[in-house]
Amino acid sequence: MSQDPDLYYRIHAFICTNRRADDHPRGSCAGRGSEPLRDYLKAQAKKKGVGGVRVNAAGCLDRCELGPVLVIYPEGIWYNFSSREDIDEIIDTHLLGGGRVARLMLTPDQK
Repeated sequence: MSQDPDLYYRIHAFICTNRRADDHPRGSCAGRGSEPLRDYLKAQAKKKGVGGVRVNAAGCLDRCELGPVLVIYPEGIWYNFSSREDIDEIIDTHLLGGGRVARLMLTPDQK
C-alpha cells in the first residue's frame, strides 16, 4: 500500500454560489448573498496570511434552506454565514486558529 502524497492545499473552503430563480421554494445561496461573501473570504484570507488555503466557489451543496453555506476540508466542517463579521470569525477561529465557530456550525441532521 502506498502512502498518500502531501496535501497540495492545507485547507479547502467550498462556498455554495448556486443561483436559482428568486421564487424557487428552496431558495439559493447566491440569492442570499454568498457571491460577495465568497469574494470577501478569499480576499481576507490572503490579507490575513492564511497559508495553504484555497477558497472555491461551488455549485449546489444541497443544503439550500440553510444557506448560504460553506464547507471546509479536510475536516468536513459546515458553516452557515450571513455577514462579513461571520466570515471574519471563521477565518480567525477556524482557518487561523484551528478552532470551530460553534454558533455557525451545521450538523449532519440539519437539512
